Amino acid sequence: MSIDTVIAEIDAEIARLQQAHALLAGMTEAARETPAPAKKVAKRRKLSAAARKKMVDAQRKRWAATKGAVKAAPVKAEKKAAAPAKKRKMSAAARKRIAAAQKKRWEAIRAAKKVVKAAPAKKVAKKKAPVKKAAAKPRTARAKARKAVARKAPPVKAKINAPENAAVASTETAAS
Repeated sequence: MSIDTVIAEIDAEIARLQQAHALLAGMTEAARETPAPAKKVAKRRKLSAAARKKMVDAQRKRWAATKGAVKAAPVKAEKKAAAPAKKRKMSAAARKRIAAAQKKRWEAIRAAKKVVKAAPAKKVAKKKAPVKKAAAKPRTARAKARKAVARKAPPVKAKINAPENAAVASTETAAS
């Protein structure tokens, strides 16, 4: 095979590949350029005034049925302003009783404040108290009962070591 034939074959292959490239490039461009199909815009229907009035009346009737009213209100009926609700009035005697009770409460509060202010404050040197651990509160009635029994019962060693103490303890429990 000569070099010239190899070059000719390569040139032919290049030409074929360029044609395929051009076709494929044209397809993608054509796909990009084609617009999407236009969506149909639905036209809004126009209702006549009579049809709208029928719909409004039907809806009012449904609302009235849900609210428990017997009939729907007429469409063109004038709305009357509702009379304002009467305010409750308290009698003068009731007001006086309430005021007297409130004054009494305030006097008691003021008197308590005066007592606190009048009491002389004692200055005592503070001693450092040993820190006590707070006992955990029992969570259930059963735990409370167990704690109560533990407080009342004498130590176990005393019962075993001294039988005479047990006899005394049993007479104490019988007496109580």
